[in-house]
Amino acid sequence: MADLQLGKVWIVDRDHKPVEREVRTITAHTAAVELGPYRHFMQKEIFEQPRAIADTLDGVQAITPALFGAQAAAVFPAISGVRILACGTSFYAGLTAKYWIESIARVPVDVEVASEYRYRDSVPDPSALVVVISQSGETADTLAALKHAKQLGHTHTLAVVNVATSAMARETAMQFFTRAGTEIGVASTKAFTTQLVALYLLAGALARAKGRLSDAQEAQMLTALRHLPAAVQSVLALEPQIIAWAEAFARRENALFLGRGMHYPIALEGALKLKEITYIHAEAYPAGELKHGPLALVTDAMPVVAVAPNDALLDKLKSNLQEVRARGGELYVFADADGQIEASDGVHLIRLPEHYGDLSPILHVVPLQLLAYHTATARGTDVDKPRNLAKSVTVE
Repeated sequence: MADLQLGKVWIVDRDHKPVEREVRTITAHTAAVELGPYRHFMQKEIFEQPRAIADTLDGVQAITPALFGAQAAAVFPAISGVRILACGTSFYAGLTAKYWIESIARVPVDVEVASEYRYRDSVPDPSALVVVISQSGETADTLAALKHAKQLGHTHTLAVVNVATSAMARETAMQFFTRAGTEIGVASTKAFTTQLVALYLLAGALARAKGRLSDAQEAQMLTALRHLPAAVQSVLALEPQIIAWAEAFARRENALFLGRGMHYPIALEGALKLKEITYIHAEAYPAGELKHGPLALVTDAMPVVAVAPNDALLDKLKSNLQEVRARGGELYVFADADGQIEASDGVHLIRLPEHYGDLSPILHVVPLQLLAYHTATARGTDVDKPRNLAKSVTVE
């Protein structure tokens, strides 16, 4: 039992004997809960992302294991792999992180849906790093998966959470706290992009610990991260164009999202956002899988959204988009300014201001958030509190 007073606290056990507890100072990062000029909290939180990303990066002067806690410097050099456990939007953040960690740190990564992980006979690897991702840090399935991993002998555990006092933060050996501030809308936006920032830092920190990140590469990563808030702000300026698309989307009941490489998880997240708040049925696929089934769905009544950055896979993606057009599908393409895709009959195009390399997924998810938001407002659904959903899933 605790007796709290201004400047004083007394703690006693069940026998009423005084006990001592370690004092921990928690830096809170909250945002005002007033709507201000916005119609909904989700819209407000989408537009808070530049600041949330900047807050998450505040104080990051170097990319080192120390960003993830006192134990990380000793643990990271010896880990054999990474196992990421998460649900929903956080799971898609983990899928994106797999691309970063494997390409930058050259460490193998498994990403698992937390609600499935503990119900199969998995093979534990005590030398692996178990990473749990959650906005609230209280997600029941992810917490249960974490406890299961620890029972299997995993001691190297890391939480990426937005709440420093959460159960997940207490249950893990290492932590990284995103600083997204209060997120009220059920459909996660700024929590997702700050998770991505944290996981990109994790990729760099693992590479540094294993001697695979040069000083020049670290400097490039830091430069890109520091410019990221401004880059996201420039993407937000595309809102008027996206509103025009949303009017057409509002009349649809199905949609298909396509992406390749590290933008496939972003397509998944775009489809999830659309179905969460508009109630439009949406699916996402790797674009290369079109001929393995999804192409059968394509008609002139099925809008197809493509995430098309100007990367090494763009030519492959363009071939997939041609397959869609050949079947009469209507394309809505988010490309980069220097991407070699042109608008035409049945091909609607919005260009992002710049290609952003490894951090491109963070930029490309923002217009997908706006598309879902404005489609929902056009349909008149409850944007901040969609039916049947809760902000924090604290029961299985």
